[in-house]
Amino acid sequence: MNAHFDTQAKRIRWNRALTALLLLAGYMAFSAQAQSEDIQTGTGHHFAATDYSGGKVFIVSPAGAVEWEYATGTCNDLWVLPNGNLLFNTGKGVLEVTREKKIVFSYESPSEIYACQRLANGNTFIGECSSGRLLEVDPAGKIVKELRLLPEGRDGGHLYMRNARKLDNGHYLVAHYGEEVVREYDAQGKAVNEIPAPGGPHSAIRLPDGHTLIACGDMKKAPMIFEVDQAGKTVWKVTHDELPGISLKFMAGLQRLPNGNTVMSNWVGHGAFGQAPHLIEVTPDKKVVWTFQDHKTMKTISSVQLLDVPGDALTGGILH
Repeated sequence: MNAHFDTQAKRIRWNRALTALLLLAGYMAFSAQAQSEDIQTGTGHHFAATDYSGGKVFIVSPAGAVEWEYATGTCNDLWVLPNGNLLFNTGKGVLEVTREKKIVFSYESPSEIYACQRLANGNTFIGECSSGRLLEVDPAGKIVKELRLLPEGRDGGHLYMRNARKLDNGHYLVAHYGEEVVREYDAQGKAVNEIPAPGGPHSAIRLPDGHTLIACGDMKKAPMIFEVDQAGKTVWKVTHDELPGISLKFMAGLQRLPNGNTVMSNWVGHGAFGQAPHLIEVTPDKKVVWTFQDHKTMKTISSVQLLDVPGDALTGGILH
């Protein structure tokens, strides 16, 4: 009699344990699905990005999972090179790192640095913010060209310069954040064009048709993306409050895709952690087709490069 009841009790315990395991598995599957849905909307991309506030650079899979990361300083600009290495700034320096996390290029400076770019000749372009210098540095770390946008000895401060790019014509495109203007300088450092950028320009891209695409911050509490033609006329714009259900906080990085879509880095610092998507892809008619937001893993994304679109980062094929 006692043996019968013992066997029945064991069955009950096993059934309860099995039920609990099935419920747990179902909950975990639901949670994973919910997390995936929370992280992305639309079709995901394979991309690399910088977490300025978290001090890391990431590579993220199309499913939204981090597959590679590297701890660094306040990283603000990033390139994935044709050899697979990552080139990025570190706050007051620039590094090139292999996927095995070996440093193969390094430059350090007393100045804040927010811009870097690998050139086709193998040199690295660097924009020093507080010193106001535009530099070209050879693979050994030696400065081979220097342009001073400020008088020697003058400190431009934290707000003087954000992103900068060397153009195909030998000119330089510089986002002067604190002055709320984008300037183009010739090879000798003379300003040849100026584009007002209310709110503080963070990034500027020269497009193949001669247009300039600019991301603006929150100095006017109305961050935006806008595109101007060669005459300076605005031909396209995304304002801070016009995308349904999405608030633009501080527009930082950009990438214009071959299909005409634009991927935008929505930097959510300055008290806005977790309040909006990190990345937003819009069509030319401003339809949102992708968002990414992993607020548990990263704090703020300031630069992005998609890895699933064609283009050579050394010859102007990647517009970011």
